[in-house]
Amino acid sequence: MNQHRYQGMNPAFVKRIREQRRLDERQQRALSKQRERQHARVLREMSRRNARREKQTAPKDIRAEYAVITVRSFCPVGMDTIERVARENGMTAAALIGDNRNLAVVQQRISTGFRVGEAKDNAAYWSIATTMRSDNKILSTVQDSLGLGASRIDTAYTSMENALTLVDEIKQKVLAAIGMSEDNKEKIQAEISAYQSQLRSTARTANFSGVNWLYVDGLSQDKIISAFTRDQTGAILLGSIDIDVDAIKLYDEAATTNTTMGILEGLRLGTTGERNNSATDPTPGTVAATDGYAVDTLDVVGFSDDQIRQMLTVVDITLAEMTEAATAIGAIKRRIDIQKEYTSKLMDSIDRGVGQLVDADMNRESTRLQALQVQQQLGIQSLSIANSNAQNILLLFQG
Repeated sequence: MNQHRYQGMNPAFVKRIREQRRLDERQQRALSKQRERQHARVLREMSRRNARREKQTAPKDIRAEYAVITVRSFCPVGMDTIERVARENGMTAAALIGDNRNLAVVQQRISTGFRVGEAKDNAAYWSIATTMRSDNKILSTVQDSLGLGASRIDTAYTSMENALTLVDEIKQKVLAAIGMSEDNKEKIQAEISAYQSQLRSTARTANFSGVNWLYVDGLSQDKIISAFTRDQTGAILLGSIDIDVDAIKLYDEAATTNTTMGILEGLRLGTTGERNNSATDPTPGTVAATDGYAVDTLDVVGFSDDQIRQMLTVVDITLAEMTEAATAIGAIKRRIDIQKEYTSKLMDSIDRGVGQLVDADMNRESTRLQALQVQQQLGIQSLSIANSNAQNILLLFQG
């Protein structure tokens, strides 16, 4: 029958199969004999113990004795098996405790988004991040200061543009007054006076958050905080954009000389159009070298054509100075816009740098969370199995 089973197979392969079968049979017979010998040893040990028991007055539980003998006979290391199970149990519990601790850390990182949330996580990174976060808050304040400064500049620029338009209208009226009769000059002067009143009103209303650079009371310089940084020693350095108020003011209530007054109110020599402390109020109809005129107090009634021509020169020079002032204001406005953009980018850069130091990699932490959860489940199962193994051995000692 066996020959029929192996018919058609490779003889060498059939030979290996038969040798394997014979080897298996020999191992089974050896194992059976080993068990018989172990059983015989158990019986002999029980016989010896029964003999000793008969000599003792207090009886013992035969089942417990048999369990001890069985453990000693069948376990490869005898009674050390119990100690081994206990050690495995302890190692499993320790591994589970470690998994729970790591799981808590990962959950904390995912919930907060920080890999370094406290100084104990990484003292160096935490210190750097805390300092940089504080600096970033200061940069935010600097950006607010730039925004406030930009609003003041916008207000001053808008008012300056309107003032330029009004002075240009005055220039046209002065030019029209040349050669006119006194009646017509009075009519022209009425329009000029209206423009002069509007100029002063425009300058007064160029106020933002209590700051006015066109209508001042002794203010000559101002500044806008524009930058914050630290030197190599960690000392704070502040940068600012300086505002030359003297160069752009139209009126100054505290000024007492022509050169310190505003662009529109300081007397200018009729010959040059420049503000000069030697300039004096002119006498209508009489030309003098020290005749001085100002857009704010200009009056064409009763003055000769030569004097009106000097007035035209003064208005033209005044218009040029106002144009320069508007240009300066525009340049400051552009500088503020550039600094605001740079500060915003710098804050973003610091945020990224701090994030690289302390932020958690959410993809990595999520993957690790899943892995630790699986490890935790396996640890619980391993601990349960280890406990059940210990209980099974202890059952042998129970009565």
